[in-house]
Amino acid sequence: MVYSQPPVYATIFTLSVLKACALDSYIAAVYEHSVILSEDTKIPVSPEDALMLMNKNMDVLEGAIKAAALQGARIIVTPEDGIYGWVFTRETIYPYLEDIPDPQVNWIPCTDPDRFAPAPVQERLSCMARSNAIYVVANIGDKKPCNSSDPKCPSDGHYQYNTDVVFDSEGKLVARYHKYNLFVTETQFDYPKEPEFVTFNTSFGKFGIFTCADILFHDPAVVLVSKLQVDTVLFPTAWINTLPLLSASQFHSAWAMGMGVNFLSANIRNSSLDMTGSGIYAPNGPRAFHYNTETENGHLLVAQLSSHPRLSPTYPIAVNWSLYATSINRFSPDDHDFSGVIYFDLFTFTELTKPEGNRTVCQKDLCCHLSYRTVEKREDEVYVLGAFDGLHVIEGEYYLQICTLLKCKSTDLKTCGQPVATAHTSFDTFSLSGTFGTSYIFPEVLLTGVQLAPGEFQVLSDGRLINQNGTSKPVLSVTLFGRWYEKDPPHPQQAFP
Repeated sequence: MVYSQPPVYATIFTLSVLKACALDSYIAAVYEHSVILSEDTKIPVSPEDALMLMNKNMDVLEGAIKAAALQGARIIVTPEDGIYGWVFTRETIYPYLEDIPDPQVNWIPCTDPDRFAPAPVQERLSCMARSNAIYVVANIGDKKPCNSSDPKCPSDGHYQYNTDVVFDSEGKLVARYHKYNLFVTETQFDYPKEPEFVTFNTSFGKFGIFTCADILFHDPAVVLVSKLQVDTVLFPTAWINTLPLLSASQFHSAWAMGMGVNFLSANIRNSSLDMTGSGIYAPNGPRAFHYNTETENGHLLVAQLSSHPRLSPTYPIAVNWSLYATSINRFSPDDHDFSGVIYFDLFTFTELTKPEGNRTVCQKDLCCHLSYRTVEKREDEVYVLGAFDGLHVIEGEYYLQICTLLKCKSTDLKTCGQPVATAHTSFDTFSLSGTFGTSYIFPEVLLTGVQLAPGEFQVLSDGRLINQNGTSKPVLSVTLFGRWYEKDPPHPQQAFP
């Protein structure tokens, strides 16, 4: 495992300065970017043509960075793949890559561009940060040479990494992170040999960084928050929305609440791949979020956050996620349970047949309990309570425990679990709980139009997700999304040493 931090003497000096200048809050920004893509070609372009495309995207990002700085933002996050897109093979992405040094070299590319190999992208990003006095977070590609002395060296003689970089307000490179959990389609990149736990300190809190699919796994995401105690996570992503449980804003907001951390999520806007959903999330709910399916436009979000959320009086209480659920008997028999699929996972469902009531559904060791009352039981809409306790095996392998109340696509029970974006049924009250075997639970409430419900629900210390005053809009889903990391199979890098 690789921990990225400055030398000890530098850390002591830096922390002393930061403590003297510490801020209780700061303004953050994220930018959802509609990426200008390369052509889908099997032949690599010239480095000059690659830079031309990247400059077109950086022109757009620079406008967002300037606008964020003018609104007082101290830091801005831009998306994964935001500078060159994703239409590549291993060979065709190579002209877009730069050699990114370890941040301990103490380098400001803007003022010293010739210190290392040509790096025009890093130089421009550094100058954007320096000229606007703002931390800039971007995603680019890193290349590292290797040879036959390394048994894992690729046949083309270099590693290629999906990489996040952070430049501080003076333009200095202060963080570099190589993505550890690659999506199944990212064959153009290599896995780093070990997970990297990258953090850096500022006068407005301690930051950690990881990328997209990393959020679904223990390393590095959980380590950064639970062990290294970062205040804010920086999250460049190219997230494909997957309803009903894994749309971007829905899951990222829930993760921030479940982990008790600030979370700055910058997504791509691309309608053909259903990419949208960016946000600035705090442990007690979203500060700003954006979900756009109508246009291809980029969108800037700016909001204020606590620099040290764990010290805030509004910080969420500690939760025993199974306390209530394990203290009661099941509400209803299983004689009307049926099976349905959510994103390739076989759930057990039970239908909510009455305007109000109490329901239980179980799968393996997980029992999900729901008490509810609808404003009006509509005949043209069906809701179910679902449970899943098992290993997800598509596009990555990870163990889930999920309790969910959700709207079916139609009145045909065979459609339960299929994506649906609109609803007409509102709930006066709901209380959802489960007999979870894990303490990593992420609470979600999603309303019609794929909108979040800030301030409209709470999690009690006994593990119940409740709403007692109704919802502002009809409900798509109410979910407790659990991750049981101890039951995950080995990471591909460890499984095939």
